[in-house]
Amino acid sequence: MIEHTVTFRLKPSLEPQIVSDFMQVASELANIPGVQEFAIRRQVSPKCAHSFGITMKFDSQATYDHYSSHPMHEAFVKNYWLKHVEDFQEVDFLPLD
Repeated sequence: MIEHTVTFRLKPSLEPQIVSDFMQVASELANIPGVQEFAIRRQVSPKCAHSFGITMKFDSQATYDHYSSHPMHEAFVKNYWLKHVEDFQEVDFLPLD
């Protein structure tokens, strides 16, 4: 099981409607086959400069690779992520056992 997590900060100049659209389109990534336990969360710790997090799980590397190259994911990255995200960190976790 791979847990894919990305934390990010949107550009501060974004209009509220653009932020809302971003989150709506991001939530649709949950519909890509193989995505499990999808969640978008607001980050509240003052220790972190990122404002949001998206997390999801995949059964295998092949399923994760399918997600990464899926046209819906690629369109989100091109049309929303690259335009509106100021900073991010991406991590992929495997269980220790």
